[in-house]
Amino acid sequence: MSRRSKAPSQKTQDPGGVAKAVQVRGAREHNLKNIDVDIPRDALVVFTGVSGSGKSSLAFGTLYAEAQRRYFESVAPYARRLMDQVGVPEVDSIEGLPPAVALQQQRGSPTTRSSVGSVTTLSNSLRLLYSRAGHYPPDQPHLAAEAFSPNTPAGACPRCHGLGRVYEVTERSMVPDDTLTIRERAVAAWPPAWHGQNLRDILVTLGYDVDRPWRELPQKDRDWILFTEEHPTVPVYAGFTPAETRQALKRKESPSYMGTFTSARRYVLQTFATTESASIKKRVARYLLSTECPECEGKRLRREALSVTFAGLDIGELSRLPLGRVAEVLRPTAEGTAPGMGKWRREHPEKALVAERFTQDLLGRIQVLTQLGLGYLSLERSTPTLSPGELQRLRLATQIRSQLFGVVYVLDEPSAGLHPADTQALLAALEQLKGAGNSLFVVEHEVDVIREADWIVDVGPAAGEQGGHVLYSGPPEGLEAIEASQTRRYLLGHGKGARRTPRAPQGWLRLEGVSRNNLHNLEVRFPLGVFTSVTGISGSGKSSLVSQVLVELVSKHLGHEFAPEEEEGEELERTPTLTLGGRITEGMAGVTRLVRVDQKPIGRTPRSNLATYTGLFDSVRKLFAATKAARARHYDAGRFSFNVPKGRCETCEGEGFVSVELIFLPDVFAPCPTCHGARYNAKTLEIQYKDKNIAEVLGMTVDGAYAFFKDEPHLTRSLGVLREVGLGYLRLGQPATELSGGEAQRIKLATELQRVQRGNTLYVLDEPTTGLHPADVEKLLVQLNGLVDQGNTIILVEHDMRVVSQSDWVIDIGPGAGDEGGRVVAAGTPEEVSRLTKSRTAPFLERFLSKEG
Repeated sequence: MSRRSKAPSQKTQDPGGVAKAVQVRGAREHNLKNIDVDIPRDALVVFTGVSGSGKSSLAFGTLYAEAQRRYFESVAPYARRLMDQVGVPEVDSIEGLPPAVALQQQRGSPTTRSSVGSVTTLSNSLRLLYSRAGHYPPDQPHLAAEAFSPNTPAGACPRCHGLGRVYEVTERSMVPDDTLTIRERAVAAWPPAWHGQNLRDILVTLGYDVDRPWRELPQKDRDWILFTEEHPTVPVYAGFTPAETRQALKRKESPSYMGTFTSARRYVLQTFATTESASIKKRVARYLLSTECPECEGKRLRREALSVTFAGLDIGELSRLPLGRVAEVLRPTAEGTAPGMGKWRREHPEKALVAERFTQDLLGRIQVLTQLGLGYLSLERSTPTLSPGELQRLRLATQIRSQLFGVVYVLDEPSAGLHPADTQALLAALEQLKGAGNSLFVVEHEVDVIREADWIVDVGPAAGEQGGHVLYSGPPEGLEAIEASQTRRYLLGHGKGARRTPRAPQGWLRLEGVSRNNLHNLEVRFPLGVFTSVTGISGSGKSSLVSQVLVELVSKHLGHEFAPEEEEGEELERTPTLTLGGRITEGMAGVTRLVRVDQKPIGRTPRSNLATYTGLFDSVRKLFAATKAARARHYDAGRFSFNVPKGRCETCEGEGFVSVELIFLPDVFAPCPTCHGARYNAKTLEIQYKDKNIAEVLGMTVDGAYAFFKDEPHLTRSLGVLREVGLGYLRLGQPATELSGGEAQRIKLATELQRVQRGNTLYVLDEPTTGLHPADVEKLLVQLNGLVDQGNTIILVEHDMRVVSQSDWVIDIGPGAGDEGGRVVAAGTPEEVSRLTKSRTAPFLERFLSKEG
């Protein structure tokens, strides 16, 4: 390992000679190899290295985790229970570490009640503005600020409880097939299994015909079964035919039991409101129809609050505008130039003063958000619909306004999802935080951000076990001398791909009349049989066009059921975003299959992992079941699954850990005392394949498993593809919950690459380079080009100019974000697009191409 001098450099000394560095000694978190490193404070420090090299383990797993641990030690034990605590990092010592704030790449709050306005606290200020300085109708009493919040009893619309939508059931939603009889489960909304049978038996007792098609039953009977609020209790004769039931009732025989009837509507609404089971809730939600609340018109507030206006708009209308437009509405008041301002000052001086102060504050905060390229977002936009990059920049803007100093901000790829034009604004924001007396520790792959660093900590040389060393710690210019650094090539401009001649399209997929979000009656054509990058600044409409409309229209054309991208949070609380128009007018003859590769998790529990998702684990379990020892004991492949009782450890039920309840602290998870984290019972672990048991195989990295299974071609093929997309460092049993969005996307891509290619497949990817070092981007390009060479089409949304410059065709959406975007600004080869002055992408693409040439 190459190490810098243990004494801090000149740059990390203050005039009094006191060390101004964070001194890390003996860091061993994850794959870090007992490293020592000195990192300057009051500087922009960028941690670089290939994906999986250990840079996040150093920045987040060690530095931020230790700062959090020290903070928690100062907090009362009872209060600690309420906090999301991090573990104690594996490190000997860290000196000179200030308090830390982490701004990570993570998905939004799972509730749709969390919004841009609540994350930035802009909504709080807006409520105060409406409460104190709003225009009230005559005779309207004054309202407190909480009356303008849909999340409080004082403000929530009584009809929809502050959700903006109401839910109802109809005969059509609960009885999708009216040719069926009640016995054949025509009432699909009723529960399955015994409970549903019970309700059908009750109807027999009540004299309803359960063997006549639903459509032939009298409307009066259908309405009672579906909608009655009555719940009679009657005798039930289980297993009797209707005729036998009538006879039993006549003879007053003792019933099997007494059953209570519940209408289908009552069952659905009650179950949705009260069930603790996510799967049951999801099942009954299928029968509910969601429509805009007629009482508040979807604005979520009481009529009294909506009758108060500011600048002619109620708070619901203002919250729906893009932030850039909100600023325009508030600016005249802030500058004192609003119509009637003079009269207002004379008649209500206190209101005028409040209005000026609040609007000035709001404008200042909106300005920071606009500078970070987020002016296209509206205050009511819910956080589950935001990308991790958008959410991180919202938090960053909040920190800039908080005016803290002496803090370490630890950021996780803040440039993710950013167009190069927006990256410039991001750098200005980071400079602002640093200028206020803070330190910035940034994990980053984007070369433009790395170049602006005061200090670089390069971790590597490779991923996983081959990483974990600090190759270099110092000013950017010094990296040039470090031969082992993979970052060095790209920082110095040596890692450019050779310019290649774009392939000729084999046909065109033409879309017309596309309308969704900010796309209005758009016409666009995508070339087939080539590699297309769709570019444009953040919020211009790229994802709406490609990941939503294109995928939706092609799915329908192929006769597939379109599954919209799953959002977090309550399904029915979401305001549906609909494709209002769009059709394919030509080109579908060249597309026989569609594959969407997104960044959604490959599973939501630790039981889902790389091996189970890719199908690798099925082959591995068969190998273990085929061993002589397993055959002698009659163990089948199921024995080697940690999800099946016969093979797993029953103490932890195959989880590998147990929860330990601590009275004054949060529950902690400890390795299972029986299997010590192996997940299997002792008998299962006695079976070995090439001297390794099943748990040891799950603990291997993809690279390690590739060597271990070298004699098994079907396994080496799958493992080889995972290595080729840059995932050789991941463990086979690494839980899905520990994987980043970029890693999940590459696992999905690798799973697809393993399949036999038949051509004519359309692959749609949304920012596949997220979280990738330039060296890994090159590996990804090789795989994508291989798919195109086999006769397939690739369309991806992308900001990385390395990828865009290597595409065959570029479609640039813009020119701006939100209402200022949504149009095709340019389309052509990378060379052609780079010369178009109206494109915001062109200058960055031109700069990249000129370096390549």
